Amino acid sequence: MSVLDKTATLLPDTAHVNGSGHLTIGGCDVVKLAAEFGTPLYIFDEATLRRTCAEFRDEFGQRYVDTLVIYAAKAFINRALAGIFKEEGLGMDVVSGGELSIAKSADLPMDKVYFHGNNKSREEIELAVGWGIGRIVVDNLYELSLVNDVAGKHKIKQDILLRLTPGIDVRTHQYITTGIIDSKFGLPIATGQAEEAVAIAMSASNLTLTGLHVHLGSLIFSVEPYQKAIEIVFQFAAEMKKKHGLTLHEFSPGGGFAIQYMRDTPAPNVAYYAKGIVDSIYSKSKELELNLPRLIVEPGRAIVGRAGVAIYRAGSVKEIPGIRKYVAVDGGMADNIRPALYGSKYEALVANKVNKNDTERVSIVGKFCESGDILVNDAHITRVVPGDIIAIPVSGAYCLSLASNYNASLKPAIVLVNDGKARLIRSRESYEDLMQRDVV
Repeated sequence: MSVLDKTATLLPDTAHVNGSGHLTIGGCDVVKLAAEFGTPLYIFDEATLRRTCAEFRDEFGQRYVDTLVIYAAKAFINRALAGIFKEEGLGMDVVSGGELSIAKSADLPMDKVYFHGNNKSREEIELAVGWGIGRIVVDNLYELSLVNDVAGKHKIKQDILLRLTPGIDVRTHQYITTGIIDSKFGLPIATGQAEEAVAIAMSASNLTLTGLHVHLGSLIFSVEPYQKAIEIVFQFAAEMKKKHGLTLHEFSPGGGFAIQYMRDTPAPNVAYYAKGIVDSIYSKSKELELNLPRLIVEPGRAIVGRAGVAIYRAGSVKEIPGIRKYVAVDGGMADNIRPALYGSKYEALVANKVNKNDTERVSIVGKFCESGDILVNDAHITRVVPGDIIAIPVSGAYCLSLASNYNASLKPAIVLVNDGKARLIRSRESYEDLMQRDVV
């Protein structure tokens, strides 16, 4: 089995090997892209992006007609990707004034933009309301008052959803579990704060409570937590209907759909999540005599993760006999902090030697001043020498959005590839860029 065969489920849809034994993505030779645009380099495959957008849109839509898929921009967003999501009919889940501004710059319909976050500033809410944001997903009681006040000054009634915490632990990493009661996010149902928020929102002069929202966490491999959340939230909605007259017009189970990072850890397909979620909505709505709400689905990682590949150039190689061999690359935790932050695992391959079977076990490490700057531990890859091009698949989500300028490093360039053409969608930072906001 070739190296490409072993990693085919991790690479973008268009990945192939050309006659030179080089990895190609979107019809472009990765080695040539590295030479043209430099490294580190992030490559996004347009065909994979559009296919995953369509998959979510179709798998949920064919089962539940009144579905809106909104892309969770925190996974990674820039103007080029926002334009693709607009063309594919997706809305956007934003969590900051910056993400909102990118959505606006791409002319995304504002009625398809939902504003999340646990501590939105007044300035951000002013911006959102002024631009006609579709929904503000209110996270706490303080924010209810703030949004009501801003909407009143704009002389509108702002549509809102309430983000609830249903008390569900999805058993993923503690930093990406968000549906438990002990969380900075959301209004807990169990403590009575969620009901208090419903009562306040229903009586607020400048708010329209259109629905309820939950987000349980990330990398959820089973549909069961979503089904449990639907059971809890719909029971809550039925109680709020009786006590406060709430009509559930919209419901969002959030995102968090798992994707495959390693060869031996396949993730469920979109159809699996769609069927489980939709079946539960139909069942609980019928059981509790609730109207069928509009379904809002918020994939982020599941849209961009596999579409993105990180490209590095190997530098120093350090072998400690009998212990370990280190291969250092020209990027690392400044462009991908996920292994250091979450213990995330990746695979790797040598993009200029895809057909070679002379493999070895190495640790691929970055160039930054931390011992934890390790991208891939115990990678089984083709024997590496300085100058080789190393590709790390499934790098489209959270690597770039969490990137920093640690050690005053430069954030990498990004290219979008399709049908043999590569388009620069973010230029590499320069040293001048690092200093342009300094005041001396």
